[in-house]
Amino acid sequence: MFRRALIAACALGLLSTGACAPISSYSGFQAIDADPAKDVKVGGDTKSTVRGKLGSPSATSTFDPNVWFYMNQVKERVAFQRPRVVARHVTAIAFDKESEQVTAVNNYTLKDGRVIAFNERETPTLGRQLSILEQVLGTVGRGSMLPNDDEGVPGQRPGDRR
Repeated sequence: MFRRALIAACALGLLSTGACAPISSYSGFQAIDADPAKDVKVGGDTKSTVRGKLGSPSATSTFDPNVWFYMNQVKERVAFQRPRVVARHVTAIAFDKESEQVTAVNNYTLKDGRVIAFNERETPTLGRQLSILEQVLGTVGRGSMLPNDDEGVPGQRPGDRR
């Protein structure tokens, strides 16, 4: 009896720990046969050869279209916890403007990233703030409660009773 209870408890323990295994999700550039850090040669490759080896970039630089980024990341989630980023790889490839040859290949990982503190304040808009009383009383006198009998007025559709 004790032995069966011990086996059942062990089996239940193994099943419960298996349920807490992390679920991994991959996003971004998925290199199947290519590694951007190793396959791209500085001075030897051009934009067309890089696109042929790696495909289209994940993103291009906002200020310089001659810098391409290939990015991917791995997130893990355990049970009901928030997902957390386990690995992130960014390869930045810079090209010469005239010859379109690779001038630099830089690799960045999760350790190179920085946390940016966002400012939660709102920018005030120009204009006047209306009080509740001004909003309620501001609609008095605009429009009428009676149906509009102006059938021939330009800008109105026939039969439109707004």
